Amino acid sequence: MSTQEKARQNITEQRQQQELRQQSMLERSESEVTEVDDLAIQEEARESLTRQRQKEQNRTTSMKYRSEEEMEQNS
Repeated sequence: MSTQEKARQNITEQRQQQELRQQSMLERSESEVTEVDDLAIQEEARESLTRQRQKEQNRTTSMKYRSEEEMEQNS
């Protein structure tokens, strides 16, 4: 193998290694972004569920007080 062929082969291998490193970094970045997005979505879902529970508790409490008031008025 001539010196030029060795140089070409070496350059080709370096490019391939660089491409693999770039691809690996891209995949890691995508994975991290997806993970962050998932965590944000989970947090939003928890907050929404908490708000729904609070509204339901408020409705239940309000209905209870109204019923008590109506019973007192009818007594």
